[in-house]
Order: sequence, then C-alpha cells, then structure tokens
Amino acid sequence: MTKHTTISRRRFGALAGAAALAPALSTRAAAQTDEVIRIGWVGPRSGPLGIFGEADRWLADAFAAKQAGGVEIGGKTYGIEVILADTQSDPLRASQETRDLINGQNPDIVIASSTPETTNPVADACEAAGVPCITTVAPWEAFFFGRGGDPENPFKWTFHFSFGAGDFAPFYNGQWAKLETNKKVGMLLPNDADGNAIRSNLIPALEGLGFECFDAGPYENMTSDFSNQINFFKKNGCEIINAFPFPPDFPVFWRQAAQLGLAQQVKIMQMAKAGLFAAEMEAMGQLGYGLASGAYWHRLFPTSSPSLGMTSLELADGFEAATGKQWTQQPGANAALFDVLMAALGASGNPKDKAAVAGACRTLVADTAVGTVDFANGPMPGIAVTPLVGTQWVKAPDGPYDFSMEITSNALAPDVPLTAALKPYRIGG
Repeated sequence: MTKHTTISRRRFGALAGAAALAPALSTRAAAQTDEVIRIGWVGPRSGPLGIFGEADRWLADAFAAKQAGGVEIGGKTYGIEVILADTQSDPLRASQETRDLINGQNPDIVIASSTPETTNPVADACEAAGVPCITTVAPWEAFFFGRGGDPENPFKWTFHFSFGAGDFAPFYNGQWAKLETNKKVGMLLPNDADGNAIRSNLIPALEGLGFECFDAGPYENMTSDFSNQINFFKKNGCEIINAFPFPPDFPVFWRQAAQLGLAQQVKIMQMAKAGLFAAEMEAMGQLGYGLASGAYWHRLFPTSSPSLGMTSLELADGFEAATGKQWTQQPGANAALFDVLMAALGASGNPKDKAAVAGACRTLVADTAVGTVDFANGPMPGIAVTPLVGTQWVKAPDGPYDFSMEITSNALAPDVPLTAALKPYRIGG
C-alpha cells in the first residue's frame, strides 16, 4: 500500500494573493464537529500527465480553508478532510491507488480528473467497491462507453461531467470557419481510449460538415518517430491538422513537422489533450506561437466556484500567486469537482450515507466554475456535458509570461467573451 497525503480542513492553504502553504493540522483535533467527511482525490501529479495536477495541492488547501468552519448538512456540522493520491500517470497505478484509498482510508466520496487514463480506472474501482465517485476532464464517451456503459443498466456509483467527443465537431467547425482553408484535415489519433473515441465519433461528424479527413492511423503513445504520419499529411495537402496526443508526444511530432515541411503547409494546427498549458508552449519556443487549442475553462469564464468562494479570475490569480506559475485550465476544472461534490453531499441529507450521496448525484443540477453541471438531463445516465471554447496561443503583449491563451471561438459557450481573431499558423507567430 502506497502512502497518501492527507490535508485536513484546518490546513489553511494559499488562497488568492497568498504565496505559501500553512502546515497541516488534525481535522479531528481542531474541529468541533459531529463527524468528518473524507474526500479521496486521485489524480496524475507526476509522470507524463503530471502537468494536469499542478493546481491540486493548492486547490485542496484553498477548499479546506474555505470550509474550515465546518459544513452543515441535515442538522449536523461536519468537518472536511481531503486525501490526495498520485496515479503517476499510470492507469494501473490509478486503479491500485483508488483501491488502497478505499480499503485504507474509507473515503465517503472519491473525485478524479484528467484523461480517461485517470478517470476510467478510478471510476471502475469505485464502482466495484460501492463508493460514490465524481470525475471530469475526459470526453464523456470515452468514460461511459470506454468502461462498457449500458444506458439500460447504468453505473450505480460513478458520475462524470465533461465535454464530449460529439462536441468537437461543432466546436472545430466554429473555430476553423474563422479562416479560409481547403478543408483537408489530417487526423493524428493515438491508440488509446481518447483516440478510439474520437476516431469513431469525430471523423464522421467532420465529414458530415464538409471536411475531408485523412486519418494517419492509430499509433502508440510515447512514439518517437512521426515521419510516416507527417509525410501522409503532406502528400494529401492537409491545411488543418487535428491531434489528440499525450502531452509529451506533441512537441516530438511538431518539431518533426517543422523539419519535414508540414508546419509550413498548415494553416491551423489544432490540439486537444496536448497544448492545454502554457508550459507546453514555452517548451516549444518559436514553434508554439499560433497553435490552436481548446479550453474547458478559462480565467475569463463568467462563472464562480461556490465551494471555494472565488470567481474564475480569482481562481487563476490565486493559483499564480500561490505557485509562481502561469494559470492553467485545471484550477477551474478541478474547482468544479469540489462544487459538484459539495452540492451532492448537501442534497443527500446525509454525507456519510454512500447510497444517498449516489442517489443525489443522479438528478443533481449544480452551479460550478465551469458552468452548470446537469446530471438530470445528460446524454447518458450519470453524465453531464460542459462546454468548450476555441483558443489560440499567441505572444503575450506584456507581463511576465511569453504566451497568452486567447479565446477565438465560442460556438458552444456564447456567454464566454472572445478576446482575439484566429490567425493562420506561422512559425514564430
């Protein structure tokens, strides 16, 4: 059994404007409460997907500090304890960490986020153990159908809110319509849950919208040579490339694309899964300017996190102040996990009754940092859909950072403000 990091509700973390974390204190010793709600949080905090977990410790501390006075549910006041477990970006470890967490710490609820490699094994372990689980940031089709979901016999304990593979077609259509292209799209899709879900759903949808797709075929994650795919895209005259790689794989692909002349041919380089974080762009240098991405949360979302008591802008600024790093999409996305779980715990009437918590999730409608999460009207039982906006990485006009993520399309979220027009890709910006 591996060691978990426990953050009690009395551990005052860095909130917006604070730069250091306070030491942990014992929840049970410090709180005058009837009982303690134990929240297990499993996520990738090291390894190839570790960048998705950079905000987690700060968010857990900020959440614990916000709830430091206790939570009143059903006439009782409960303390809050958050227990962090690291998947190390390994699906097998994600499953084992979750089982260890359940068997050793007995959490009342488990949360997880960031790619099917995390959400699916965590949810499977919770489903098998009868523990409520809420997950996010993975295409919902990869979560539901990738786990063998059956609409007629839905999962009992596991709930997921996120964008869907079916959302990418209208999202990309709205983004790509901003520029004149030959509508030839090169598809770079790995042989994993994301890639397979996208291949079966997105390609037919894009073709239905008038795009001609050229699928280079499935490849294994952590591939070092993309020359075959690059030459395939060049040969077919693709002016748009759509890629869903592991974050470490994209720089390898795009550097080779520049060396072999594909980057000079492309007008839109659209990424998903990779290209979500400024740190990735900084590692790309001049090749990073002009890359197009998507955002499931942005600092300019007109939303707030009830469980942390922060607006989207305050979440972004608080993360930067606490870590010294540029804001990412994860503070908002993972704040929404806390928003949903707190709404579910409150609606259950008894947060220590796992069946009641799961029952509350099935029809839950909650305001969150990413917008309204509506399980009552989702596409599948236990599924809620949240929007994406189109973005482009450009040179930051001022300030301490090199890159700025500008919002270039909002077809799926018209209440989110546009900040820039999409520009054709050009090496160096």
